[in-house]
Amino acid sequence: MSIADPESTRAVYDAGAEAYDAQRSRSLFEARWLARFAACLPAGGQVLDLGCGAGEPIARWFLAEGFRLTGVDVAPAMLDIARRRWPEVDWHEADMRRLDLGQRFDGIVAWDSLFHLTAEDQRHMISRIADHLRPGGTLLATVGPSAAETKGMVADRPVYHASLSPAGYAQLLEDHGLRLTGFLAEDPECNSHSVLMARKEEE
Repeated sequence: MSIADPESTRAVYDAGAEAYDAQRSRSLFEARWLARFAACLPAGGQVLDLGCGAGEPIARWFLAEGFRLTGVDVAPAMLDIARRRWPEVDWHEADMRRLDLGQRFDGIVAWDSLFHLTAEDQRHMISRIADHLRPGGTLLATVGPSAAETKGMVADRPVYHASLSPAGYAQLLEDHGLRLTGFLAEDPECNSHSVLMARKEEE
């Protein structure tokens, strides 16, 4: 099984759930982007956390800000931790590539999750994201700074990472009725994450 196999990613996060959660920064270096994203949403709006993991710190931030949260993750061990913390939240175990929740959201955040898919799977995934966004809804996601395949580490085990180019994302989003509204490669104020935002056009 290669690290590009989604089952490998699930296995890595399942085996390393407790260690990953313990090591995950709670410093909220993401706060500036989260606040920019939240400013695009209605007060108390519905947010889908795509690849929510154990919920720290992203889910916690949205709950503290009064948003209604739905979390999706492929790794049951990560979701077990999230459910213990916030049993009232709607958590779903699912492969995002087959996402079909039957509802639309004001905002979708895919922080440190979308890039675990191959470039081809990401192309299909943008269509599913568009289907789950309300008109005028906003997407916030972390990607790579350029088109590439590489690997990251989770609890000392390798996991697959891939990215399109910024122009590739812009075109892909446009093809599915979303307009790129922000992109910053390797943001020095966000722990060198490359971050994009996009808005779904009104119907």
